[in-house]
Amino acid sequence: MAAPPEIASPVAAPDAVAAFTERLRAQALALGFSKVGIARAEPLEAEERRLQDWLARGYHGTMGWMARTAEKRARPAELLSGVKSVVAVALNYDTPPRHTDAPGVAKISRYAWGDDYHAVLTEKLAALLDWVRAERPEAHGYLAVDAQPALDKAWAVRAGLGWLGKHGNVITREFGSWVFLGELFLDIELEPETERVPDHCGVCTACLEACPTEAIVAPYVVDARRCISFATIESKSETPEMDTRGWVFGCDVCQDVCPWSRFRQPTAEPRFAPRAGMVAPTFEELAALTPEDFKRRFAGTPVLRAKHRGLKRNIAAAQGRVASGSAGPPGPDAAAQRPPHGSNAASKPSSEP
Repeated sequence: MAAPPEIASPVAAPDAVAAFTERLRAQALALGFSKVGIARAEPLEAEERRLQDWLARGYHGTMGWMARTAEKRARPAELLSGVKSVVAVALNYDTPPRHTDAPGVAKISRYAWGDDYHAVLTEKLAALLDWVRAERPEAHGYLAVDAQPALDKAWAVRAGLGWLGKHGNVITREFGSWVFLGELFLDIELEPETERVPDHCGVCTACLEACPTEAIVAPYVVDARRCISFATIESKSETPEMDTRGWVFGCDVCQDVCPWSRFRQPTAEPRFAPRAGMVAPTFEELAALTPEDFKRRFAGTPVLRAKHRGLKRNIAAAQGRVASGSAGPPGPDAAAQRPPHGSNAASKPSSEP
């Protein structure tokens, strides 16, 4: 008599977690994310200490919300009850065009050339959460894309997407630092990364030396008050605070000079393609925009955040028209008391330290 067929033994819980994690990774990549990694949702104790030190030194400038939400940013349980896992994602946004230093031409950070990344990443993360819920109906999630009180860069590092560069941005081997970051917090178990990407900055100080305003006051530490991105995006000042060297929205200098930018490659996301007039607009055409023109031209892009009056201010700053007696960025002695190695700071596109 033939032996009865063997009955497969049930999949062990750890194997089931690992299998679901791999399926989730595959789904995230299928949705268009460039990289995905998993971290255990635990308090970011070391990162919180560095954040508090950065805040104590006033490096956040007028970004008061950073101080108000500091503790929450480092404690994922305050974002989602019962949270167990963090899915960190990166989306490449680089495109082939390059900036020009031609006279009369204004510069806009390349992250703002296309559609607003908040909308693009949120849409993809929401689709990923929908997939998780379809597979695991008991699951709950929380999405974070820069605007939410989460330490995007810290989670990216913990999830193995890359390392924190000396310019304060996360650097990946595949795309340099030209990536947007986001997270999906989940209250289900996933298999976390076992290793982090080592710091590959080495002895390089290209970003520190190239920063036009010496905002990178120490490796991994940016004083937002001296940063062109802060001055043209976050600052609410009615008058120019510094000469922004041609930049009217953001600044890409520290990323452009990074040796890891040689690995940059064009994004596969069509919504990040530069819109007409974004790569090399003239000061003359920007200055001629009415408030209505401004809204029409920059609708759906990050530049809209500056508002019309902010763009007018930035044009003056980019042309070096800074009022006599302007306070300007803090002097060298303001950066003399430097945080310990490993602190990080505000840099675009995220205001997160």
